[in-house]
Amino acid sequence: MTPPDADNSQAGRAKPVLRLVRGNPSPEELGAVVALLVARCAGGAAEPAPEPPSWWATPQLRSPLTHGPGAWRASGLPR
Repeated sequence: MTPPDADNSQAGRAKPVLRLVRGNPSPEELGAVVALLVARCAGGAAEPAPEPPSWWATPQLRSPLTHGPGAWRASGLPR
């Protein structure tokens, strides 16, 4: 390995982003991995839209609760 300040043909190049640690992949396999990583990190895909609120949360489906005597019992009885 050459020291970082050595004058060679790669002096102006940046450090490699991907490094092969183990194995001997074919060029096709290595290309497939690189293509998947680029597609995953490209940022071209938009964030998924937030889900709309549940219908259970809409106030139009619930009748307002009344206050006063018998309100607790009336809350469980159908109208």
